[in-house]
Amino acid sequence: MRKLVLFMHVSLDGYASDSNGGLGWIPYNEELEKYAEEVVAEVGSPVYGRTTYQMMESYWPTVLDDPSSTAHEIEHAKWIQDVKKIVISGTMDKPEWNNTMLIKDNIAEEIKALKEQPGKNLVIFGSPGAAKTLLELGLIDELLLTICPVVLGSGKSAFEGVEKIKLKLLSSRTFKSGIIATRYEMEK
Repeated sequence: MRKLVLFMHVSLDGYASDSNGGLGWIPYNEELEKYAEEVVAEVGSPVYGRTTYQMMESYWPTVLDDPSSTAHEIEHAKWIQDVKKIVISGTMDKPEWNNTMLIKDNIAEEIKALKEQPGKNLVIFGSPGAAKTLLELGLIDELLLTICPVVLGSGKSAFEGVEKIKLKLLSSRTFKSGIIATRYEMEK
């Protein structure tokens, strides 16, 4: 059975984006890029909320035609273009990006059915709104959090208002940038 894993960059105070929805506070560098590649190697299908999905859809296809794209960016753009993507949205009518499955209703049943399929894990990339819904439904099995050395004070959090969740630390490592990459599993 596949797991549903949340992969999210968070500030020290738990925000996944600043109050304007921005991500410029994440110290993205070669070290974090290599870690993200490790995470992507575990992914059978990426899972997004509508906002994150639309950000990805508007950016990654353009990388393939951009002569200034790095080899890493091109490799990731090809992967994301071809992989089966899942978007959770109550407001989207039809996804335009190829190979995308829309989950609009019956989220718990749809995700449980996907988890029962063979293959690599389902991984939620960012998407704090969808992540919060999936947390509340008890569907997330693991959290991969990169805790960034910044306090935002406000923003969007996947954890705000969520009932208490007990976690078991599986691993952690510290990057030169001060980021701490953690892996937790949900305690049952």
